[in-house]
Order: sequence, then structure tokens, then C-alpha cells
Amino acid sequence: MVSSGDTAPTFEATYRGSDHETFDLAEHLGDGPVVLAFFPGAFTPPCSNEMVALQDHYDRFEEAGATLFGISADSAFSQGAFAEEYDLEFDLVSDMAGDAIEAYGLSIDIPELGLHGIANRAVFVLDDEGVVTYAWVADDPTNEPDYDELLDAVEAAA
Repeated sequence: MVSSGDTAPTFEATYRGSDHETFDLAEHLGDGPVVLAFFPGAFTPPCSNEMVALQDHYDRFEEAGATLFGISADSAFSQGAFAEEYDLEFDLVSDMAGDAIEAYGLSIDIPELGLHGIANRAVFVLDDEGVVTYAWVADDPTNEPDYDELLDAVEAAA
């Protein structure tokens, strides 16, 4: 699992509600802190709550010069609908292949719901060089991060 002080694994996926728009983490490094918020699935109550809470704090992320991304194994189409439903101003990254989820050591299964290889809830703050300056991984995927602690970490990385 990725921890503070580690160099963050870079990865490619799709985003912005399109299977054709390529997301490359490496292209977003060096422009201020990058926040990666992994979540299990769009339109589930804990994930909706978390993404709305991140949106509620979006001004503080912007003030710190941070770029925020939500990441899940959902399709880009599903994420596009999710972002629209909740008026999210930050991009959601579709990791349907699970490459980022695996690279960050976050793959979980919830067999009673028929879910395999989805992301555990986690948040990472990366500095300009791609070093993890803050890492939080949920003990239980229904738990949400401490948003004040997260924002303090983002501001410290700025």
C-alpha cells in the first residue's frame, strides 16, 4: 500500500465522462498539490456523501492551488452522470481496468454485493514531484476522511 513519503505510482485511465478522454497522472504533477480521492462506487450513499463533501470544500482546494480527482472503477459514463447529479466541479477518473486501484493497494471485494476489485476509500495528497505527503485509507469503506485534516495536508503541500 502507498504511504506518506512514497513516490506515487502514475497511471493512465479515462475521465471527464468520456471513454475517449485519456487521464495521465504524470501530466498533472508539478502544478501544485494533486489530491487523489479513491471511492468504491458512484451513486452509493457513502460515496455520494464524500464527493459532495469534497465539492463543499472545493474553494479551499482551489485556494491552495490543488487539483482534485475522484477515482473509482465505475465507467466514465456512470461517473459523468454522477458528477452531473451532484454538480461536481472536479474530474472523476474511471479506472475500470483497476490499474490505479491495484498500484495503490486499494483493491477490495464486497462479495455480498457482487463487487470485486473496487477501490477502498482512500485519499492521497501528492506534491509537485509526485511524492505522497498525506495518505489516508479507510479501515471500513463506509468511513469518510477527516476533511479538515485533509485540507490542512493540502495547504501544507502547496
